[in-house]
Amino acid sequence: MKNTDSTGHVKGQSIYIDDIPVKKGTLYAAILGSPVGHGKIQRLDISRAEAIDGVEKIFAYKDIPGENQIGGIVEDEPLFAEKELHFYGQPIALVVATSEPIARKALKEIVLETNELEAITDPREACEKKEFLIPPRTFKIGNIKEAWKSCEYIFEGRVDSGAQEHLYIETQGSYSYPMENGSVKIHSSTQGPTAVQKTAAKVLGFPMHKVEVDVTRLGGGFGGKEDQASAYACMSAVAAHLLQKPVKLVLHRLDDIKMTGKRHPYSSDFKIGLSKDLKILAYQAKLYQNGGAATDLSPAIMERTLFHSTNCYFVPNTEVTVFSTKTNLPPNTAFRGFGAPQGAFVIEAAISKAANELNVPKNLIQCKNFLKEKDEFQYGQIAENVNISKCFDSLDKKYQIEKLEKEVLEFNKNNSGYKKGFSIMPVCFGISFTKTPMNQARALVHIYQDGSVGISTGAIEMGQGVNTKMAQVAAKVFSINISRIKLESTNTTRVANTSPTAASSGADLNGNATRIACEALLKRLTQTAAQMLNTKPENISINDEAVICNGKRTEIKWEKLVETAFLDRVCLTENGHYATPLIHFDKAKEKGHPFAYHVYGVAATTITLDCLRGTYEVDKVLIIHDFGNSINPVIDQGQIEGALVQGIGWMTLEEVVFDKKGKLLSNSLSTYKVPDIYAAPKVIECTPLETEGPELAVLKSKAVGEPPFLYGIGVFFAIQNAIKEFNKEYKPDYDAPLTPEKVLLRLYDK
Repeated sequence: MKNTDSTGHVKGQSIYIDDIPVKKGTLYAAILGSPVGHGKIQRLDISRAEAIDGVEKIFAYKDIPGENQIGGIVEDEPLFAEKELHFYGQPIALVVATSEPIARKALKEIVLETNELEAITDPREACEKKEFLIPPRTFKIGNIKEAWKSCEYIFEGRVDSGAQEHLYIETQGSYSYPMENGSVKIHSSTQGPTAVQKTAAKVLGFPMHKVEVDVTRLGGGFGGKEDQASAYACMSAVAAHLLQKPVKLVLHRLDDIKMTGKRHPYSSDFKIGLSKDLKILAYQAKLYQNGGAATDLSPAIMERTLFHSTNCYFVPNTEVTVFSTKTNLPPNTAFRGFGAPQGAFVIEAAISKAANELNVPKNLIQCKNFLKEKDEFQYGQIAENVNISKCFDSLDKKYQIEKLEKEVLEFNKNNSGYKKGFSIMPVCFGISFTKTPMNQARALVHIYQDGSVGISTGAIEMGQGVNTKMAQVAAKVFSINISRIKLESTNTTRVANTSPTAASSGADLNGNATRIACEALLKRLTQTAAQMLNTKPENISINDEAVICNGKRTEIKWEKLVETAFLDRVCLTENGHYATPLIHFDKAKEKGHPFAYHVYGVAATTITLDCLRGTYEVDKVLIIHDFGNSINPVIDQGQIEGALVQGIGWMTLEEVVFDKKGKLLSNSLSTYKVPDIYAAPKVIECTPLETEGPELAVLKSKAVGEPPFLYGIGVFFAIQNAIKEFNKEYKPDYDAPLTPEKVLLRLYDK
């Protein structure tokens, strides 16, 4: 089963925000952003700009009919700046004109005078100055103070991981227009239609039912459109409502890079204690999260960092604290992995430090501390169906880890200008929104008179193939050809109160809601078939579009069955509701059962380092991954490859640089490097672990969007190991991304 969107993508027929045919009289918008990282507005004069022919109006905070507030978790982010400016690019005003060039011309005529203030860009400095977005949180288990006394070895260190630009192909954008009865319709490039609806209603001063949000698909999201799409939707909606004309706002790439938040950079300190036989007895860490100028999703990301701070290891005594700091950068936001990669990187660095100091293979410490069945996570959940050791053993059986290591050693003995590095990266990733109420979804399923099927869900298709999986669920339940099924756009009037498509939960939540709706419809059709054949419903099934009675194929086909049900006035529409069972979490105690299940996997990485230039190539990444029972191996393999390469980019190439005033220096694709074909591994092999998937995964097919991102961390440690082979005096540090420039310095550092 291929991705149902592939043909449209290849032919250029897929519809995105900028492809929607515009209505007559459509206006175009451009944003005036802050020219300073921190300051106060002294004067804002729009008179010359508004006088330009073609400029319809310029909006600022005073023009907002409702609340000038778009903060989701914490209300600390104005749509338009009022008096104080907190980051470069912060929206101050919106120019609306008859064309985008005119709107951009008008921006240059706006007179803005500011009083620049001192900016904070470093999370450690923010912590010292008590600049927090929310109070710090700590996860702990056991008795950390007493545990140190039992440790044979204790090591400490610092870890830094950088930001990452989402660089979705489609930039942030929205197209809004007035509807009847004072309502507004918004086409938004968002992962969270309900978040846009709710926020726009607040800004407009509307009840939610007067705001309709429609999303056909996104040209990529990666988390960057989970919360931050709301601002641009609100701007176009306010202008459309007040002018009673359609308004389109699609960001220029350079504006998108400048104005939007990134993956959270973290700076961290760790302390790790091991027994003589290399069991991790104690682990303590403090992580300083750089949240940017407003809260955005930082609290939830901080929480997932805590949940994944021990990765796939059982540590009986831990104390991990995250400080969410406020700085003068664009508010950082969700990015694939949602804080988990940052947390996992720290403990992997701690284990690496211990292995280097003790001169033992890192994977020896890793294996000795893998989670086992019924171990307790530091957040109280008991580990079940633990597959991490199975993944490692399968990797060893298939590829012979010792043989891979010997190949690297042999190469390094015979080469002086090039060195190879090898690493093992294990992964444990929890699946569910960590905010329990978000774990719900609905699906609206229609069976039409001709036997075709229309499905609306809360899931957003953004290249990950979720629409294909929804169609597969329905096709499997009904046992019909998938060509009969159409996935509609995601629309808040058809499916309300949706959770964003994020946290790798889109397929599980919406797929299970689709399954429930389809099963209810199938039950009705079964009853109709039983009446047609004068038998009991339990004797009926549908297989390959034919009615089966007592195991024998009948002459009744799918179309005839549906037609008969319609004529008998059987309801052929169903709304399925799914809420993930079992999960709960008590934030007061920091304990609970937050995840429906965990995804496991192990990657073996080999790289080759050019010791003259500091450049490197990823030779191969060999993966054993726990897919459960994948319903679409082709799509899932694609997710593995994409996530891996994106993770490699975060760890090696993608260096986001701000100056001390908070101005972004890596502000274009000439100064910010993303992985290309040469950065991708020459070989990626991913083998599914032979296992039975969990009941809470859709059709037992485990979530696959975020977990494989963490495999990219293995490349960092492989490069480090290659540096050590060349420079025997090199003492590894843990500063990512490990760019060629940094590598070169470490190769020749004495």
